[in-house]
Amino acid sequence: MSLLDELLERAGALPPEQQQALADEALAATAGMKWIPNPGPQYEAYFSEADELFFGGGAGGGKTDLIAGLVLQHRHSRVFRRHFKDFDGVGGFVPRLTEILGSSSGYNTQKHVWKLGGERECELAAFENAKEAEAYQGRPADLYAYDEITHFEETLFRFLMTWNRSTKKGQRKRVICTGNPPVTAEGRWVIKYWGPWLDPQFPNPAKPGELRWVTQINGEDVWLDGPDLVEVDGEMIKPRSRTFIPASLEDNPDLMDDGEYSAQLAGLPEPYRSAFKKGDFNAGLQDDAWQVIPSSWVLKAQQRWEMRRRMLEDDGGIGRMTSLGVDVAQGGPDKTVLAPLHKTTFAPLIREKGIDTKNGADVAGLVMKSVRDGAIINIDCGGGWGNSAFEFLDSNDANVQACIGAAGTTARDRSGKFQFKNKRAEWYWRFREALDPETGDSVALPPDGQLFADLTAVRRKKSEESTVIQIESKIDIIKRLGRSTDDGDAVVLAWANDDPDLRRERKSRNRKRSPHAQRSPQVQSGYSKAKEKYSRRR
Repeated sequence: MSLLDELLERAGALPPEQQQALADEALAATAGMKWIPNPGPQYEAYFSEADELFFGGGAGGGKTDLIAGLVLQHRHSRVFRRHFKDFDGVGGFVPRLTEILGSSSGYNTQKHVWKLGGERECELAAFENAKEAEAYQGRPADLYAYDEITHFEETLFRFLMTWNRSTKKGQRKRVICTGNPPVTAEGRWVIKYWGPWLDPQFPNPAKPGELRWVTQINGEDVWLDGPDLVEVDGEMIKPRSRTFIPASLEDNPDLMDDGEYSAQLAGLPEPYRSAFKKGDFNAGLQDDAWQVIPSSWVLKAQQRWEMRRRMLEDDGGIGRMTSLGVDVAQGGPDKTVLAPLHKTTFAPLIREKGIDTKNGADVAGLVMKSVRDGAIINIDCGGGWGNSAFEFLDSNDANVQACIGAAGTTARDRSGKFQFKNKRAEWYWRFREALDPETGDSVALPPDGQLFADLTAVRRKKSEESTVIQIESKIDIIKRLGRSTDDGDAVVLAWANDDPDLRRERKSRNRKRSPHAQRSPQVQSGYSKAKEKYSRRR
């Protein structure tokens, strides 16, 4: 029972005249406030001491109202949405704050800045990619509020949080995130980020509203026992506190009373109904119709990794490294990513900031430090970034291959029916086949949220030829997502051209599984004739 619930229970036990006196006192105390939180989760979130709060789950829980109420209490607020148009629609932040204030006086629609009186102001901000996010770099605000946090990329969210600060002594600084459970792969990072509350496999679950402390060590979140300073790379760091407070329509009397919104949520198809009405973070993902790798296949590979890791701990490792996939970033916001593959088990990815791999020598040094057992190094040279690193490695007699995704190929898929537009299509489709739970290669992937998002983000493109598999280029993906799928590309590269003996072993294993004919892949070609042929052959 929360403190608020306890106080309400005590108040309910008072005689009627004392209850009325208490109500009159509360009304007098809040008479000057333009907004007060509803009892329950909204109240708990409003007064939470967490540095980073995630509030929401179910639709209609009062998420936008919470942000509006907090904006009125902070000196400098910055509210984020994916697009500026999202602020203005029905139920959006601008009409709601206008309703609370009684007018939109002080709001500059060109600069997206709202003067709230005195020193208080609120800036509305929107970004889709790293370039747009950099516009807010170096500009501090004591309140960062993300409306629909699952629409944002984790790396950019972390990047901007650096400027959640204030020069005014005693000013409260906090990050508020609101949202519903993600129904696409791109937003699933929030489940790991708030793992103690949202991840059913987290070893030490937390209660709603409970504070937990966390800091980053070597690029990974490390959960700590309390708020005490911790030493990281010789520097004493103060951990940040996080919490999650669930809320649903039932907690918001402003919407619940008429029953109309509840009926709308009840009529949604799955998984939206479970996600939005029930706030279920374990609701099934809605894969895109043209998604190359199904989300469930990646999740099974990650579950397989956990089981395999426990079995291999006593053996001191996961065997020899057979290949190393390298996706190169030289400067900029992207990262150079290395994916070590040990037969069919991937080790945790190695990530370095682009600024720390500014040239070919830096990348080559990182690769040589990471590779072992004479593994084949497959480096992406398609965009030109990996060329100098390849030359450094090749000149030093490393076992390295230059991988160019746009290059042509005569290969076919396992069924023999489909050709590939280029090597990139071949690599991704081969990895799709490897992850197939029925006919695949029992691949094990580390349980990494960013890797999951990358592998499930890539889509197949419509081709003029119904039997040709073509997927998005990296440029197309960056335009759509606002980021590069570096982690996924590194993993696919590692699988693309590894040990020849292992490739022969895979082919032999596949023949034993299906001695007569391989099962045709479940794909949507978008062409009726191809579908007819597909059905006849089955």
